[in-house]
Amino acid sequence: MLLCQVKLFYISMTTLPTPRLIDRFGRIIDYLRISITDRCDFRCLYCMAEDMVFLPRSQILSLEELFFMAKAFVELGVKKIRVTGGEPLVRKGALGLLAGLGQLPGLKELVMTTNGSQLESLAVPLKAAGVTRLNISLDTLDAEKFKAITRTGDLAQVLRGIAAAKTAGFERIKINAVILKHRNHLEACDLVQFAVDHGIDISFIEEMPLGVVNQHDRAEAYYSSRQIKADLAHRFNLIASPEKTGGPSNYYRLAGSQSLVGFISPHSDNFCSRCNRVRLTVEGRLLLCLGHEHSVDLKHIIRSHPDDDGALLKQAIIAAMAIKPEKHEFNLHEQPVILRHMNMTGG
Repeated sequence: MLLCQVKLFYISMTTLPTPRLIDRFGRIIDYLRISITDRCDFRCLYCMAEDMVFLPRSQILSLEELFFMAKAFVELGVKKIRVTGGEPLVRKGALGLLAGLGQLPGLKELVMTTNGSQLESLAVPLKAAGVTRLNISLDTLDAEKFKAITRTGDLAQVLRGIAAAKTAGFERIKINAVILKHRNHLEACDLVQFAVDHGIDISFIEEMPLGVVNQHDRAEAYYSSRQIKADLAHRFNLIASPEKTGGPSNYYRLAGSQSLVGFISPHSDNFCSRCNRVRLTVEGRLLLCLGHEHSVDLKHIIRSHPDDDGALLKQAIIAAMAIKPEKHEFNLHEQPVILRHMNMTGG
């Protein structure tokens, strides 16, 4: 049955006048997230284990392989690429890769998620490479809490990075904040005020149960988007906005401000029906859903066919649309089914 589905998908998609990736639920896939490294200079407690073991170099995609795969996706209709990690800017050669991606014909947006640690020196080169928007992780404005959450991070360094990114002139800068009860849930208003004061956007993210963590109970630490909105309502007037940036955020405008406040709510407001994205892990696996292990080993395809001009790779990508799940099934009250940590997934 699956083989028949794959054949039908391949026939239908290759006869389209403009190549497009469409899954079996009719969703157009035009957004690719690429992890270019599993390494990071932080050890955020919801993202990694404290004693992480990273992949050996032989198991990760080379920069040339990453570019080759990205090019194939763009030729199949992907309009937006987000480069992630780990922390993407710790990968040697990252700027060169980004510059290459920024020149791909047909790509409309090249964006990046970062922890901000390298932005003080690299914001201007990133803008020159063609990156148009940045998402910067920032969960607290308290230096001690920041150190506790990231285990190794320096808040002052990240704040200098945000300032440098503003000066560099990116189209948009957004803070991503994961809110955990009894750790930083009382800081939501302060984080929004920080965004307003600096003319940037912010999204609040419900923690996703990926990988085993040992420093908090996810069910106990869960703080929903609805609770955050209720907290913000005491200080801000949130006005629902139709604005979208290609991701899963639902946005609100703040009265008297240009800043957007977004909510990414995988538990309280499932957004799978409008999913338009897939992920390429640094190991070269095409991950069809953040909450499932459905994947295709694209690295094996290109390494076992070194003379392929991209045709076999594209065929595999198209066929993979037949196994993209309808939705995730996160459960905070059970041990995670997905054992990979977020640094392995690419955000």
